[in-house]
Amino acid sequence: MFTSNPFAELSASLPPAVMQAYVVVMIVLVAAGTLFDVVHKGSARYFFDNWRKSKSKGPQVGGGELVSIAVQTAVVDVLASGEFCNARRRVAHLLTMYGFVLHVISTVVMVFRYATPATPGPDVWPVLWWIGGLMILVGGYWFWFFIRVDVAAEGSSPFRLMRADLFVLSLLASVTLGLIWAYAQTRGSSWSHAWFALYVIATTVLFGSVPWSKFAHMFFKPAAAFEKRVSYANGTRSNLPAAADKPEQFGSARTAPRHY
Repeated sequence: MFTSNPFAELSASLPPAVMQAYVVVMIVLVAAGTLFDVVHKGSARYFFDNWRKSKSKGPQVGGGELVSIAVQTAVVDVLASGEFCNARRRVAHLLTMYGFVLHVISTVVMVFRYATPATPGPDVWPVLWWIGGLMILVGGYWFWFFIRVDVAAEGSSPFRLMRADLFVLSLLASVTLGLIWAYAQTRGSSWSHAWFALYVIATTVLFGSVPWSKFAHMFFKPAAAFEKRVSYANGTRSNLPAAADKPEQFGSARTAPRHY
């Protein structure tokens, strides 16, 4: 099951060209949705305005130091999710992030390179597809039911829904339904086509709802983290005191703090 390419098996009823066209459409939706989000919310203009103000208020940061800051941003803030103070939330985020990368890359490779049984590929791609999907489910459901601030700290129901939850819910729905579909297909279940239809719907919502979800944040956060490190380097820090970035810890000897 874990070494079987589900998209190659699907080619018996759905032409590879259709699958490839769908993937291209999803990529276009993400790009268009992100651009719309940037223009609509003014994120890029805010970033560059803040960047110019930071440069005018403090001493100039040299090119070598900028490169060092960029490397630190990539390693600490992007690859290691260093912005999360809470270890559980960081682990859940890393599981979801790297699982998403593995899942998407392996999907693209299998759809575009090994989309039919006539072009069998190495077993590593289906394995990575399953591993990535399971990582998303572990990190995503762990976050949803046990780490979300309104659940862990405020006592709200884990089934309380808000528009901000659109990204994580559509991601979990897409991956959950995708893995169920792949399993049902390998078992020859008569429900496999129904599971696949639900999988496509959830995936379309995930990539088509970028302007209304937090999907585009993955593109904004590295830029914001980089600007923040530069403001530290030139001493401006948006005129905030040094303690502003460290949350105050509440709790007692009997109760650990659960806020974020």
